[in-house]
Amino acid sequence: MSMNDDRERLHRLISFLGASKAIADKVSIRQSYAPAEVLAGEIRVGDDCAAIPDGGGFLLFAAEGMLESFVADDPWFAGYSAVMVNLSDVAAMGGWPIAIIDVLWTPGAEQSSVIWDGITAASAAYGVPVVGGHTTTIKSGGAYLAAAVLGRAEHLLTSFDARPGDDLVMAVDLRGGWRGNKPFWNASVGAPLLRLREDLRLLPALAASGLCKAGKDISNGGIVGTLAMLLECSGVGAELWLDQIPRPSNSELERWLIAFPSYGYLLSVPRGNTSQVLKHFATRGIAAGTVGRITDSSLFLSYGAEKERFL
Repeated sequence: MSMNDDRERLHRLISFLGASKAIADKVSIRQSYAPAEVLAGEIRVGDDCAAIPDGGGFLLFAAEGMLESFVADDPWFAGYSAVMVNLSDVAAMGGWPIAIIDVLWTPGAEQSSVIWDGITAASAAYGVPVVGGHTTTIKSGGAYLAAAVLGRAEHLLTSFDARPGDDLVMAVDLRGGWRGNKPFWNASVGAPLLRLREDLRLLPALAASGLCKAGKDISNGGIVGTLAMLLECSGVGAELWLDQIPRPSNSELERWLIAFPSYGYLLSVPRGNTSQVLKHFATRGIAAGTVGRITDSSLFLSYGAEKERFL
């Protein structure tokens, strides 16, 4: 492929990413949580979980709301995802989950039962109990779903510790398939239960090793939206090498860049530790690769020999 081809491909990708509402929401997310920063005291806001000092470690506390359209279109998987994404948040900070609670509003039992089936399946798959919450029947309208998780960590991975000169590493489970026509890569439903649980434990083990101190789970803002949040928290920039990103075979790069991958993490790794971090995931069959580097400022995207500023 020629440099002109690389340039044209990069321009198309940047145009596509620039038009993504999911990415735009992540880029401006600090405006949304700014009121919480005033209230949080010593707790840093912007991480995947609130990390609350507790004895020699940390309690981790997080919540996720499901998009109304997601709940309406795929209620079972929305229920499953309400658990799964919270467990990913805890793992992303080097922790393990203790319990989940739900917040569910539906017009009646008929609408809620399918959602509960998904919640139950995920709770059983990952071995994390749902211990209560708030479930309400409303007379009209759609269904609304959120969940919160309590976890614990002894050593933290945070969104605040990426440093210029670090390698940007992506770890992702490619053993799955697309969920319908949505940008949801399902690498969880139907996977062996022991594998799901042990794969999540890779993150606490990585935190304990000291090989890496910064990272974030890839959310529904996709790779670029998640990276933008990481850079915002750490006050740094990055180069992201779009053509180096691990992705499923026969999947369009555009779709993959905005996908929620079920099990996917971006990590900021000191260069001398990168090979060990990649092996850490490879031993469990998780695809991992160096997809860029952390810099002083701005986010640049590259494809082949071409590079252009995105943020």
